[in-house]
Amino acid sequence: MSLNDPRWGDRDDESDEEVRRRETRPGRPPQGEGPPDLEEVWRKFNERLSVLFGGRGGRAGGSGSNEPLDPRRVGKSAVLLVTIALALWLLSGFYKVDANERAVVLRFGRYVETSEPGLRWRLPYPIERHEIVDLTGVRTVEVGYRGTDRNKVLRESLMLTDDENIVSIQFAVQYVLKSPEDYLFRDRAPDESVKQAAESAMREIVGKSKMDYVLYEGREDIAVRTQELMQSMLDRYRTGVQVVRVTLQNAQPPEQVQAAFDDAVKAGQDRERLRNEGEAYANAVIPRARGTAARLLEEANAYKGKVVAQATGDAARFTQIQQQYRQAPAITRERLYLETMQQIFTNTSKVLVDAPAHNNLMLLPLDRLLSRSGSAVAPTTTRQGPSTGDGSAEAAAESGGRKEQRDAPRDELRDRERGSR
Repeated sequence: MSLNDPRWGDRDDESDEEVRRRETRPGRPPQGEGPPDLEEVWRKFNERLSVLFGGRGGRAGGSGSNEPLDPRRVGKSAVLLVTIALALWLLSGFYKVDANERAVVLRFGRYVETSEPGLRWRLPYPIERHEIVDLTGVRTVEVGYRGTDRNKVLRESLMLTDDENIVSIQFAVQYVLKSPEDYLFRDRAPDESVKQAAESAMREIVGKSKMDYVLYEGREDIAVRTQELMQSMLDRYRTGVQVVRVTLQNAQPPEQVQAAFDDAVKAGQDRERLRNEGEAYANAVIPRARGTAARLLEEANAYKGKVVAQATGDAARFTQIQQQYRQAPAITRERLYLETMQQIFTNTSKVLVDAPAHNNLMLLPLDRLLSRSGSAVAPTTTRQGPSTGDGSAEAAAESGGRKEQRDAPRDELRDRERGSR
C-alpha cells in the first residue's frame, strides 16, 4: 500500500463492508478528495508518453495491472524533453532594444559588443547576458540639497570664496550617457563620480571668485564654467557621461550670519543710492556750469570784439576829423561842440530853453513825454518871471492857455533840435 493511500493506517482486520460503511459516514470526506498518489501520477505520465510514441497504455482491459516500461520509449521521451528544453533555452537569447537604448553584451562577465536598436539575439544565460542602457534619459544629481532648497546638506553646500567669506550654494547637474561601455565598466560608481566631480568643480570656481560676484553678478558665468570644468574631469576619468546643464538653485550666505549680511547689503544699497544721487546732481550741475562758462566766454569775446571795433572806428574817425580840422578849423570846432552838446542833452530828461524875447525860461517835461511815447500827452509849460505878488497867477493862466498835444518820440525831438541848429 502506498503512503499516499487515504486508507493507510487503518486496521487490516476490517472487512470491505466496514470500510465502505466508515467511508460513507457523515462528516468524512469522500475517498477521491485526498492528496494525490505520486506513484499513480508518474505512471499516468509514462502511459501518456508511450501513447505519444505509438505504444499502448499502461492498463490492459481496465484491470489496473502495470505494464513494464520499454527502455527505448523512455529514451525517446527523454530526448524529446531535452530537445524542447534546449529550444526554450535558445529562444531565451532573443531580446529587444529600443531606439533610445543600447544593449551591452557580456560573455562570462566580459564585454563582447554593444547592440544597436532592434530585435537581437545572444547566447543564452549563463554563457552570455546583456544590460540595457538608456542614452537619451536625462539624469540629475543634486549637490547641497535633497529634493527642495529647504532640505539642505551643509557638508556639501558650504564653500569658501576668494575673499575668505563662506557662502551656501545648492545646484543641480543634468547629464546623459554618451558611452555605455565606459559608463558600465570604467567606473565602479559613475553617478557618485559625477556628484563628486560637480562638487569639486564648483568649489574650485567659487574659491577663485569674490563673494558679491558669486551671489549677484556671476551666477550664470559660474554655472557655465563649472559645466566646462566638470566635463573635462569626467572625460579624463572616462566615465562615459555628457554634462547637459548646471543649474544654480540657490546662493546665499549661511543662516547664522544672514541678519548681518542683510544689514551689509542694505548699507551697500544706500551707498549705491547716494552715489547715484551724487552722479545725477553732478550730471545736472556740471553741464549747466559749462554752459554758463561758455556763455560768459562768448560774451567776453563779443565785448572784446566790440571794444576793439569801437576803438578802431574811433581812431579812424579821429583821423578823419583831424584831416577836416586842418582844412577848416573853425567849422570843425563848431561841429564838435554841437555834437558834444547833442550827446550830453541826449542822456538827460529835462531841457531848459532860454527865450530872449520875453526874458523867461520854459520848462519842458521831457521825461513824461518820453514815457508816454506814441500817445497823446498834454505837457504843461510854466513861465517863471520875477518874484512879484501876482506872478503865480499869471504863470498859471499862461500855462493853462499853452497846452498843446505833442506826439513826438525821442528821435523826432532830436531831429527837430538838429534842424533848429
